[in-house]
Amino acid sequence: MKTKHKVIFGNCMSMEELPDNLCHLMVTSPPYFNAPFDYDGFFKTYETFLGVIEKFANETYRVLQDGRIAVVNIDDMLVNGTKYPIVADTFKIFQKAGFQYRDRIIWKKPDGYLRISKRSGVLLKNPYPMYFYPDNLLESIIIFQKGKFNYSSIPEKIRELSEIDKKEFQDNKWYMTLWEITNVLPGSPLEKNIAAFPDELPYRIIKLFSYMGEIVLDPFLGSGTTMKVARKLKRHSIGFEIIRDLEETIRKKAGFAGLENNTNEDIFEIHVRKSGKYRCIDTDLIEQKKKSYLNSNE
Repeated sequence: MKTKHKVIFGNCMSMEELPDNLCHLMVTSPPYFNAPFDYDGFFKTYETFLGVIEKFANETYRVLQDGRIAVVNIDDMLVNGTKYPIVADTFKIFQKAGFQYRDRIIWKKPDGYLRISKRSGVLLKNPYPMYFYPDNLLESIIIFQKGKFNYSSIPEKIRELSEIDKKEFQDNKWYMTLWEITNVLPGSPLEKNIAAFPDELPYRIIKLFSYMGEIVLDPFLGSGTTMKVARKLKRHSIGFEIIRDLEETIRKKAGFAGLENNTNEDIFEIHVRKSGKYRCIDTDLIEQKKKSYLNSNE
């Protein structure tokens, strides 16, 4: 089955290139609020961040077909000593946009991912009540639905082609609300300076909530993980991204490196929105700010 994959370099607060009711699934991980190694200076305030979430939620509702699923990987954020209730606010925003809350899955990272930091280590220096600040090994995968899904709308042949492997489902405990998935480890060449989620996360979501040949949308495409997995699973994909420099990374990750338009099987397209601001990656500056940011929040 030939699939088509399109990257739109433009801000997902407007998905003007997409008609209503086009997509079958949305899965994304928005940039962390005020994390300088993602979109430095993009979110001046927390209210600005929530404004971006609200606009992308409204556009997602518009471009999703009735009955379909929107999945957001997001979590609360500690910035300069203040903890922001991002998950709770995202729930409210998506419900206001018209979505129904369907489920929440907790993504647990490996136990060895974090060691005791300055934050949690405060109690070791002061072993008394009120000195406890835990380190976070968890992120939220929030699942929303636009109305009711018509199961009879899927042709029998497509249902059969999209059948979920029951052994994989059971062995990897997809049926639980706690998913243990290894995160993208430091040093991964295609994720340098990009807070990418691991392949396994969109892999499960795409398998569980879309059929072969359908369109998967990622409004914050980043390095192109969702596109890579969608192609592997014989789904079409569309991604929005504001960092223009990421084209080469996306091409490599999705398997289109060195190809202008398409392969013999699949099609890859780039659309650059004429109006809009794009960012270039200053890797040295990002590394400096990343170290400063992590040290300030330990």
